[in-house]
Amino acid sequence: MDATGEVSAKYWDVTADEKEAFAAMELVKVQGSVQTYRDKLQVKISRIRKAVEEDNISLTDFIKAAPISPNDLINTIKRTMNEIQDQHIKTIVAYCLAKVEDKLMEYPAAKFHHHAYFAGLAYHIVRMLELGDFICKQRPFLNVDLIKAGIILHDIAKPEEMNAQLGIVTDYSDHGKLIGHIVMASNWIVEAAITHQIPLDSRQVVALQHMVLSHHNLGEWGSPVQPQLPEAVALHYIDAMDAKLQMVEDALANTAETESWTPMIRGLENKALMRLTFDE
Repeated sequence: MDATGEVSAKYWDVTADEKEAFAAMELVKVQGSVQTYRDKLQVKISRIRKAVEEDNISLTDFIKAAPISPNDLINTIKRTMNEIQDQHIKTIVAYCLAKVEDKLMEYPAAKFHHHAYFAGLAYHIVRMLELGDFICKQRPFLNVDLIKAGIILHDIAKPEEMNAQLGIVTDYSDHGKLIGHIVMASNWIVEAAITHQIPLDSRQVVALQHMVLSHHNLGEWGSPVQPQLPEAVALHYIDAMDAKLQMVEDALANTAETESWTPMIRGLENKALMRLTFDE
């Protein structure tokens, strides 16, 4: 497979050493011939070896990845964090971000539904920050610091909730199954406050906890409380808008141009979408 799709490939007469040499999630270089098998293309491999630096290839050419480099995404998130004026809020965000910065370079935002690819979580956060910037300008009653912090923190514990490699989630971690990213992130906020001697009953700590705990909106969606701050309401809908529009974008991108309808999209109530065109 590469970032554009996948094709079945077969390598016959494999030696015992070759079975030991190659493993899943590695890049390899192959030589072979393309054949048709049961009306589908298939590669018959004649030679195979591990990819080396001299091949001058990029990992993201072979896996689905965010369209912006991870370094640029992390730099945008950090730059936004540094724009936060309230020092208590900035300190808490910095503490939580530092916990997962390395994993944030590659982790997806979800196992299936949206941004489920390499650096998808960082991309999701950055796209939400763009939406949040617009909404704060349109709705000046919103606290800009809380919007920025809430967006960065709302899924910050996802890398600890999921086990993933190269943007592909294999399973949920024990902590993910037993506690979940929402509660973990709320706990990290408390941990940050204790570490930096910020009163736990301060409005900044309570507001950030509430933003994180309520961002799924309903109990059946995982939130123990519903949004009861203006910024929490905004966060929920910013999150939902970016997630659902990304589902739409991905479905359209993965549907052949000859097809008018996408497959059913699980995250959109199992509805298919029509690619509407107009006659000139």
